[in-house]
Amino acid sequence: MTEQFHDLAGARPARYISLNGNGAQVIDGLVVDEAVACVSVNGIELATFMCTPHDLVDLATGFLYNEAIIDSLDDIRACHTSKNGTCVDIWLHNMEFERPRRAIITAGCGGGLTFDDLSAAHEPISSDLRVTPEQLSALMRQVHLGAELYQTARGIHTAALAEAGAPGDEHLLLQVEDIGRHNSLDKLQGAALRAGIPTRGRVILSSGRISSEMINKARRLGAPIVCSGTSPTSLSVALADTWNITLVAYLRQDRMRVYTHPERVISNQ
Repeated sequence: MTEQFHDLAGARPARYISLNGNGAQVIDGLVVDEAVACVSVNGIELATFMCTPHDLVDLATGFLYNEAIIDSLDDIRACHTSKNGTCVDIWLHNMEFERPRRAIITAGCGGGLTFDDLSAAHEPISSDLRVTPEQLSALMRQVHLGAELYQTARGIHTAALAEAGAPGDEHLLLQVEDIGRHNSLDKLQGAALRAGIPTRGRVILSSGRISSEMINKARRLGAPIVCSGTSPTSLSVALADTWNITLVAYLRQDRMRVYTHPERVISNQ
């Protein structure tokens, strides 16, 4: 007996045998796609990613923005994707670009990359955004329902940009998926740049652990509230506190842990 799945961008067909105590069943399913992709700037190779090889231009431009190499798409003179679809070549108006000498391989998901100095001073985020716990729970439910690749193939992270207005008017603006939790935030920023959607003053939701590079990307996006379905790290909590970011973790159904700046999460009780 087999089950058939339609092909889905970012996933590949995979046949496996399911053993569940009631015998063996042959399943024709899907596994998430994984590939090496690179980004070059002005002909200089900048970074290589293990990633889900779709929306690579969003990944590249979002990474450049989150690393403060660009401030908008207007900084880009040309953008080309290689014929085999594994490398994005970006040419800036600023032809004096030099590859940063300092690079940090970050934790988890194959190891992300950042050139930013997390010990540097950054302005705290100023925002009067307020949400209720019910709004955050509703947004995370929307994230789960919108994670198309996760629903069919598992093994992938998702990130979303959301707006929370009046109670009952909370909704997702953008949602992306990638095998790397850090890649997903880069793709989210790239998609926002392409769509012309401001990220400042919005809520970010992620399925992955919030570590230092994740909260740093959220700071660059200007998001005053960052939510995860799983855990934070000690450094991400410290940075969120310093940068005036409300960090919510273990957001599952109607339960959550607010680690920093709880004044933004208004309780009805």
